[in-house]
Amino acid sequence: MTQAPDQNSYVTEADELVFLVEEVPRKLRRLFDASTAKFGLSRTQWRALAYIFRTPGLTQTELAKCLELERASVGHVIDQLEKTGYVERRAVEGNRRVWTLHLLSKAIGILPSLRAEADAIYARLLAGVSPDDVINVRRLLASMSKNLE
Repeated sequence: MTQAPDQNSYVTEADELVFLVEEVPRKLRRLFDASTAKFGLSRTQWRALAYIFRTPGLTQTELAKCLELERASVGHVIDQLEKTGYVERRAVEGNRRVWTLHLLSKAIGILPSLRAEADAIYARLLAGVSPDDVINVRRLLASMSKNLE
C-alpha cells in the first residue's frame, strides 16, 4: 500500500516567504492604481512622468528600459500623456527617428500632489517599521535580487 505524501511538505517556509514578498508589491500596485486614478493617470503614466522629470530629454527607448516595458507599449503611454497635455516629444536634431521626452507645465504642476500621494502610501507601508528594519529589509531584498541575476 502506498503511503500518502506528507502534506506539510507541499508548502514550505521558503514558499511562505516568497508569497509574502510577492504580496507586498501586488498590494502596493493596487494602492498606487487607486491613488493615481484620482488624477486621471495610470500607475505606469505616473512612473513615466517621474522618470521624465528626473531625466529631462529621456528617449522613448530609455524610458522603456526604466519602466521595463516594450518600446511600443511605452509609445502608447507617451501618446496618452501627450493627448492630456502632460508630455511633449521633441525631435532630435539630425535624427528624425529619435524623439526626446519633456514634461509640460501641466505635469510639473501635478507632481507635488502625486508626490504627496506616494508619500502617504509609503508612510502606510512603513508604519511601525523601525529605520533599522528598513535598512535590513533593503539589504536583504538587494541580496535576494542579486542572487537571482
